[in-house]
Amino acid sequence: MRPFLYERPTNVSAAVAAASNFANARVPPTQANAQFIAGGTNLADYMKLGVAQPERLLDLNGLAEPALRQIRISDDTIRFGALVRMGEAADRAEIKRRCPLLAESLKLAASGQIRNMASLAGNVLQRTRCEYFRETSWPCNKREPGSGCAAMEGLNRQHAVLGTSDACIATYHGDFAQALIALDAVVEAEGREGLRRIPVAKLHHLPGVTPNIETDLAADEVIVAINVPFRDWSRRSRFLKIRDRESYAFALASAAVALDMDGDTVRQARIALGGVATVPWRARAAEEALHGKVLDRNAAEAAAEAAFAEAKPREHNAFKIPLGKRTLVRALLETRDMKVSS
Repeated sequence: MRPFLYERPTNVSAAVAAASNFANARVPPTQANAQFIAGGTNLADYMKLGVAQPERLLDLNGLAEPALRQIRISDDTIRFGALVRMGEAADRAEIKRRCPLLAESLKLAASGQIRNMASLAGNVLQRTRCEYFRETSWPCNKREPGSGCAAMEGLNRQHAVLGTSDACIATYHGDFAQALIALDAVVEAEGREGLRRIPVAKLHHLPGVTPNIETDLAADEVIVAINVPFRDWSRRSRFLKIRDRESYAFALASAAVALDMDGDTVRQARIALGGVATVPWRARAAEEALHGKVLDRNAAEAAAEAAFAEAKPREHNAFKIPLGKRTLVRALLETRDMKVSS
């Protein structure tokens, strides 16, 4: 690991100011001289591998604002402070009851040890686990723009089939963000220009020709809160994750589903897919296919076909398309059959 300066700002304004002193507006946050760290379960790994090489680390755990560590639940919203740990949110009984999707996506995301360290905001911003991104001897457009993408013709079993480009097929490996985009969540980010509210659906960038630009955040912006609205579909929701083994593994395919039902008929559906896309993926075509339909197996399969209509497989990951379809069908039918608590 390269030498770096470690700083521990005491409030959000100080953290933003410290980042602003070293920020370059033309450089993505992931390549900035100064970077924020909270739980460190993602950034510390990449610093050890030489993928991330910040000159300064700004440790957010010393921030004094209590709201950053609080979960506030009202009649119509849940507000997560950015420094709330994954385990704390996953274990909150009211979240399990009022929005099972959130709790399940967090519980299935990682081991208990990691859930107790990782912050919610950091989890949303985690970077890909693409083997060619992690190994600096391979060309990678996300790590070094213009160098090429070794995954295209390499071992790409874990890679994305949705949202890909000619420059990058790396999968976004998080789980929590899928739940957030399905539920229309919004993050609050503080920077030198003030406070911004960003829909989670617009937070992550598709790779396009600039896969090194991963989010809409500026280098001096720090997420301070995540707001999730409670809606008619919140209680009838679940997260299904399919992986190579039952614990401590990333998704080969996952589905975040929330349904507002009138008997067997779908009033509204909220669907996001994981393990198969370059960013947290909202499956709007699948949602539209279900609107006003009786949710039976035929309707679920039609929605799954719509969800993967634009999929582009590579040599080793073509299996993700049928697997992703079956995962979504199962998630839809299981969510339909849930016993919803009052």
